[in-house]
Amino acid sequence: MTLLSVQDLSIRFRTPDGYVHAVNNVSFDIEEGEKLAVVGESGSGKSQIALAILGLLANNAEASGRILYKGQNLLDLPRREMNKIRAKEISIIFQDPMSSLNPYMTVERQLNEILELHEGLRGRAARSRVLEVMEAVQIPDAKNRLKSYPHEFSGGMRQRIVIAMALLCRPKLILADEPTTALDVTVQAQIMHLLEDIQKEYGSSIMLITHDLGVVAGFCNETLVLYGGRVMERAGTAAIFAAPAHPYTRGLMRAVPNIHDPSATLQSIPGQPPNQTRPLVHCPFAGRCGDSLEACFDILPELSPAPHQRACIRAVEELT
Repeated sequence: MTLLSVQDLSIRFRTPDGYVHAVNNVSFDIEEGEKLAVVGESGSGKSQIALAILGLLANNAEASGRILYKGQNLLDLPRREMNKIRAKEISIIFQDPMSSLNPYMTVERQLNEILELHEGLRGRAARSRVLEVMEAVQIPDAKNRLKSYPHEFSGGMRQRIVIAMALLCRPKLILADEPTTALDVTVQAQIMHLLEDIQKEYGSSIMLITHDLGVVAGFCNETLVLYGGRVMERAGTAAIFAAPAHPYTRGLMRAVPNIHDPSATLQSIPGQPPNQTRPLVHCPFAGRCGDSLEACFDILPELSPAPHQRACIRAVEELT
């Protein structure tokens, strides 16, 4: 059953130099219990999609299209109604826990605020729920750490607290925005295992936003590859890793270290991302693609049919 349906979502920002087209006609669904990865380099529009879902876009942003959750278009909901959905129905794990936690408030107080606002819990009832969730995210000696401040925790423990905040109201959908970016490899693995255990226990759907394909492997059912604010490829994660169909996805794959061949040279993608102050009239990756044709600079390709979708003129050639 579809939990969230994003349909033709476009996001642009008003700037002194004109509009910046950050997201362009992006569509995807998230099913109940699904783990969807949204992958792409910085500036591809990943985080803006998450912020649009939660109604947290900047004041100079304009969003069009539809984001349907339980039949409601979230883009049309007034702030008061969105406040009922945030944290309770859809929550987010931000990539930098130090900037998303209040340094002047204890961990207990910050967690309690969410329960007071969304479920009216206070006192012992709130403390019991907070302890339950802190133990669920494997914070040692949770009872005695409630009065601690964020700076008294390590980076990995702060990230666990942010995950605990996202879980407090048992949301149906968790948006995990680069949850392992600032962590070392060992802690990254611990956090990803933790998210997997939590997803199984709570039955929540997860949208994992990342630029690291290594994090996606073995965790997500489906993968959506973004570039220049557009969907370049979508398929099952196993299918994408076995046979990446878009040149951009293959470029991302070549930039991942190969543990089976330590001597292999990492290959970067030459060139620069597209100028997003101009509306797209051709494939955004054409200027950096080693397989581009002359037609790639004239045509904006649509996604090919499921199950393995890609937005590439060569996909159209293969189907004709």
